[in-house]
Amino acid sequence: MENLFESTEKLKNGLSLHRDEAEKAAELLGYESISDEEKINFLKALAIKGETAEEVSAFASVFRKLAIDPEVSDFAERGIDVCGTGGDGFGTFNISTTVGFILAAAGVPVLKHGNRSITSQCGSADLMEAIGIQLMVDVSVHRRALEALNFTFFFAPAFHPVFKAIMPARKALAEEGQKTIFNLLGPMINPAQPKHQLMGVYSRSWIDPIAEAMGALKLNGGMIVHGVPVPNSALDELSCAGENYYRGFGALSDHSGVLDLATAGLSKCDAEDLKGGSVDENVAMLFDFANNKGCEIKRGLRDSIYLNVAAGFLSVGKVSNLRDGVHLAKKIVEEGQLLEWLKQVKAFYSDI
Repeated sequence: MENLFESTEKLKNGLSLHRDEAEKAAELLGYESISDEEKINFLKALAIKGETAEEVSAFASVFRKLAIDPEVSDFAERGIDVCGTGGDGFGTFNISTTVGFILAAAGVPVLKHGNRSITSQCGSADLMEAIGIQLMVDVSVHRRALEALNFTFFFAPAFHPVFKAIMPARKALAEEGQKTIFNLLGPMINPAQPKHQLMGVYSRSWIDPIAEAMGALKLNGGMIVHGVPVPNSALDELSCAGENYYRGFGALSDHSGVLDLATAGLSKCDAEDLKGGSVDENVAMLFDFANNKGCEIKRGLRDSIYLNVAAGFLSVGKVSNLRDGVHLAKKIVEEGQLLEWLKQVKAFYSDI
C-alpha cells in the first residue's frame, strides 16, 4: 500500500486500524509523494472516528524511530519528560516548565521535548529562551547540558525532519479548528526516549488511552493527568484548583482516579491563582518563586507547582508518595537550589 485511501475508507466506516496498518499510515504521512489532500482526509477521518490507544502508540513508535537520535540513552534510562499536550486554552503560568527546572535542580535528568506555542502568551520555549537556554544547539551540547545541569531541551523541528512533509496538512486542519492525532503525539515522541513521563492531556477522555499507549511504548513509569480547575474548563496538568484526574503506567500502573489534595498535604485554591502573563511577567514570577518572594506568586500557583514536582518525583521513584514529594520540592526551592540552578543555566549557555 503506497497510499492512504484504503485506511481512510476503513476509518470513515468507523473501523479502527490494526497496529501494522497504523504504523504504515504514519510512515506514509511522511512521504512527499502523497498529496496534502490525501493526508488531510486521513487525519480528519481518524479524528472523527476517534483514535485508539493502539493507533496512538503505533504512531508514536514510528515517529520515535524516525527522529534524530541525540545519543543520551544513559540519561534517558533514569530521566523524565514533563509536559502537556497543550490545547487546553486556560492560560496558566508555565507550570510544567518550572517543574522540569525543579526536578533538574534536585538531580533528576530532565529531557524536555517541545516546540513553540502558537496559542500562549508565553510558551515553554519562550520562557526557556528568556532564562538563557538556547533552543538550537549542536547535538553534542545536549549531553554536556545534562552533565552540567541535569536538563536539556530538544527543539522538535531540529529532531523530526519528517514533519516537514506533514506540516501543510496539519496546518490546514488546525485552521479548520480540527484537532488531530498530532495534538497528542508531541509529548510521546521525545527523540531521547526518556523512560519516565509526566504528561498532561487536554481532555479527560484521553487519560486512559494515553496511559495504555505509554505502557505499550514500554516506559518504566509515569502518570497521565488532566485537571478541571473550574466547571467546563480543562487543564493539561495537575493543580490545586478544582478536580484532578490521573492514571499511572509502568511502575505506577496501580495508581488512578481522582486525586485527593489532602494526601499531598495541600489544599484547594482559586483557579485565578494559576494564571500567567507575558514572557517578561512569567520570568519575573519564576525568579520571585525561586527567591521565595511571595508578592507575585500566589499560594495556589506555588502549591500547584509543588504538586506537579511531587508527581514527577513519584514517576521516577524518588519518593513513594505525593506528600513526601511536595516536602522535597519545597526544600529544593526554599533552600535556594532552584535559584542556584537558574544561575548555572545562564553561565552554561553563555560559555558554549
